[in-house]
Amino acid sequence: MSRERVLSLLREQQGEYLSGEAMSRTLGISRAGVWKAIEALRQEGYVIASAPNRGYLLEEAPDKLRAGELAGPLSDCLVGSRLLCLDVVDSTNTECKRQAMAGAAEGLLVTAEEQTGGRGRRGRSFQSPKGKGLYLSALFRPNLEPSKTADFTAWVAVAVCDGIEACCGVRPKIKWTNDIILGGKKLVGILTELGLESESNALDYLVTGIGINVNETPEDFSPEVREIATSLSQELGRPVRRTQLCAHIALALDRMYAGYPRDKEAYLAKYRADCITPGHQVQLITPATRRQAFALEIDDDFNLVVELHNGRRETISSGEVSVRGMYGYV
Repeated sequence: MSRERVLSLLREQQGEYLSGEAMSRTLGISRAGVWKAIEALRQEGYVIASAPNRGYLLEEAPDKLRAGELAGPLSDCLVGSRLLCLDVVDSTNTECKRQAMAGAAEGLLVTAEEQTGGRGRRGRSFQSPKGKGLYLSALFRPNLEPSKTADFTAWVAVAVCDGIEACCGVRPKIKWTNDIILGGKKLVGILTELGLESESNALDYLVTGIGINVNETPEDFSPEVREIATSLSQELGRPVRRTQLCAHIALALDRMYAGYPRDKEAYLAKYRADCITPGHQVQLITPATRRQAFALEIDDDFNLVVELHNGRRETISSGEVSVRGMYGYV
């Protein structure tokens, strides 16, 4: 769409005028087409100055996730090489899986302003108020056996911490296995789903979904999660631009995937440094049981090693149980 391409050019020239003629040549559209795109962007809330013999200058922009905002920062990345920026969707993961099953190439990034059916682990819902959070999913097609990707979500958790730190200057922590914590409360949920080829059971795709509470106030959360959830704006005391955060998260995911699984040692070291679960009393929860244990360490496969009340040690993989702290959320 012309307006997204025009917006991308204006973003690249941030702080400087760009002539309509230059945009016309670059995009292969008429000067009138450039003007129409500019007017459409103005109608959507973009403040774009114009001056004779100088062109157009982007002065202010609404914080909306769209291809024109993200294409420039992600131009050299696999993640975000194709962008699908939606206003409303049931779930970015569900849409990303639909695209994967239709043959989409890896690197697709799906974002939404609002999710009507956002999902977390074990069928839990993820609250996704319109225009407040960052809801995105990325499509990967690693040439690996399914069993070799069991640690993928842990790598994603490190990448999310990297992206938030790069954007906001604060590094959150990880509650094993994949909840991101800031100020002792949940900031981010991550859900990774895989698809297998029906005949061979070979890995077809991985879709990882990331939901970040960005500019929510306590009133944006339902009463049942208000005490355990937080947002970046609450913790930082200022609003955070979601488009900027989205670009940093995608860049971190791109770096992560470029080294997966070769750079395991580096990501394992980061995960161990970020994970706050070891050293805490925890509950190991399955649909049928609830056991108390003491979390000891993260092993070489990103699993959690715990000690039970009888002194026996047990290694917990992410797919086996839910781990919850006994005294507070973490």
